Amino acid sequence: MTPMRLATLSAFGGALMLGAMAAPAMAQQPAAQQGGASIMDAIKARGTLVCGVNTGLAGFAQPDSQGVWKGFDVEYCRALAVALFNDDTKVRYVPLTAQSRFTALQSGEIDVMARNTTTTLSRDTSLGLDFPAINFYDGQGFMVKASLGVSSAKELDGATVCVQPGTTTEQNLTDWARANSVKFTPVVIERLEELVSAYAAGRCDAYTTDVSGLAATRSAQPTPGDHTILPEVISKEPLAIGVRHGDQRWADLVRWTHNALVSAEELGITAANVDEAVSGDGRPEAQRLLGKTGGLGAMLGVDNAWAVHVIKKVGNYGEVFARHLEPLGIQRGPNAQWTKGGLQYSPPFR
Repeated sequence: MTPMRLATLSAFGGALMLGAMAAPAMAQQPAAQQGGASIMDAIKARGTLVCGVNTGLAGFAQPDSQGVWKGFDVEYCRALAVALFNDDTKVRYVPLTAQSRFTALQSGEIDVMARNTTTTLSRDTSLGLDFPAINFYDGQGFMVKASLGVSSAKELDGATVCVQPGTTTEQNLTDWARANSVKFTPVVIERLEELVSAYAAGRCDAYTTDVSGLAATRSAQPTPGDHTILPEVISKEPLAIGVRHGDQRWADLVRWTHNALVSAEELGITAANVDEAVSGDGRPEAQRLLGKTGGLGAMLGVDNAWAVHVIKKVGNYGEVFARHLEPLGIQRGPNAQWTKGGLQYSPPFR
């Protein structure tokens, strides 16, 4: 398509933000590590995990009509609460924008961030953060209204593109456009619900964000078929769970809780059969995962049966994915098990 004046189409991208406001931080028990105490000790003393999530991204983190948070990332908050307390209700969810998420984690307002966040070298080294578990491999794409008749992102020369500021998305868009000699005018809007509204209202020709976010946004539109996710994937976006740097014990538990979900799927252990597996599974790897041998939970500072509790209440990685992301049309792709050509691969439990 030649440089075009595209009927200003609205921005595509993430998913609908419900605009839920963060609950005020508990002044008497801030999430921050205090007086040299470990983060895990502080969480246990407080009796509640404080978990940063998206403000409202369908499939990943979104409160339902009763105010109950649900989604793929939310399950990681629940899993960590189970690992610590054997109780998935001991979580306080703090919805965060793309701009506020890192400050909230750095300042100790939250203990852990499960908020569709890409791990990069600069974020890993200069922000005082660590990203111990990549729970979703994604990539950036574009969405337009089907009525525009665009079949490739390279046809967006001259377009207006909606994008959130302070994200890898914004940087990737500029890099890709320069490399492909595509000129565009950015429409920068911080709050996701406003960005999606702008897209729907026709203020942008295209909206760019992670492909999973595009699928979530499209699924929430009155007529999803009116929107097209273009075929180009222009970046690598390894979305990871974030913690503050300097407390390896807490980072270890976050990492191995993710690994437990992945390993359970590989071993065929589900929420429905985990009790049966505990009593009868003779495979050495399964015995160690389920706490029957090895004493691995104690090495992490939790009960040796922590993985059993997590799997029983949350399920394995595949169950979590199927419950929240498959209904949006998101395929496993690189998030399939390594035995099926994907990248989800747990180190050994030994």
